[in-house]
Amino acid sequence: MSDSSTRGPHVQREPGLPERVNVYEVGARDGLQAESGLVPTATKVQLVLDLRAAGLSLVEATSFVSPTWVPQLADAAEVLAGLGDDLTAYPVLVPNQRGLDRALASGARSVAVFVSATETFARRNLNAGRDEALEAAQRVTQSALAEGLTVRGYVSMCFGDPWEGAVAAETVADVSRALVDAGVHEVSLGDTIGVGTAGQVGRLVEAHASAGVGADLLALHFHDTYGQALANVHAGLHAGVTCFDSSAGGLGGCPFAGSATGNLATEDLLWMLAGLGIETGVDLPAVVAVGRRMCDLLGRPRSRVAAALA
Repeated sequence: MSDSSTRGPHVQREPGLPERVNVYEVGARDGLQAESGLVPTATKVQLVLDLRAAGLSLVEATSFVSPTWVPQLADAAEVLAGLGDDLTAYPVLVPNQRGLDRALASGARSVAVFVSATETFARRNLNAGRDEALEAAQRVTQSALAEGLTVRGYVSMCFGDPWEGAVAAETVADVSRALVDAGVHEVSLGDTIGVGTAGQVGRLVEAHASAGVGADLLALHFHDTYGQALANVHAGLHAGVTCFDSSAGGLGGCPFAGSATGNLATEDLLWMLAGLGIETGVDLPAVVAVGRRMCDLLGRPRSRVAAALA
């Protein structure tokens, strides 16, 4: 039996890859939002604090979405209140101006807005047409910037839509361009239902470059429905992307897209990046411990890396 479980992965650098990557942790928000059983607020707060202590520079804490739509996140204000006075490292998702107002009242210093690359998902998820939802997100972005907040943008259904099928890379790039023009500092491109392939990743980044949105403004957010998330990350690295979203334990899914399964597990991502000699500043064993605890609490299978290291 190999002793890699104690030494970590064998390291072999590849030419052309970045030396350092940012890991944007979404487990406390995207990881929990589809869970039907309500997780206690204190457990959520501890999850966020433990992930931050593991070295993750940004841990998305919650979402100020309507409790009617996502009951799991009804305690957004209470979660933020438990994280201390400096909330810079704890971005929150805001679906609209009302959500932004609630986030501001709770002391948020960083927010994220979200839109869809497709019409059908926009109507199902945002109760508005794609263009209307995009215009609303632009207004929220400008309001947040006026309050001195930083704003991230999410674009859903970038690789395929369960109702509309294939999504043109140029269509996604146009949406991202509009968000950048509104002032977001980064756009996270979501493979919401996990159908993306490695070849698509490079094509999507190229389309963004043609639209004036460089790889330095992009993050990639993969779901692992078909087991392609790490392959897609590898393609993203070669395309010049240096920020990747992930969720401790691989928790998550989309409550508005039934075919979406778990997010890419943070510990699986960290193992691969370490094997490529790419720095993250994150303590892998600490993240593994957090992911195991949450998976066991929720009755979910552990991530590949967590299971292998057990």
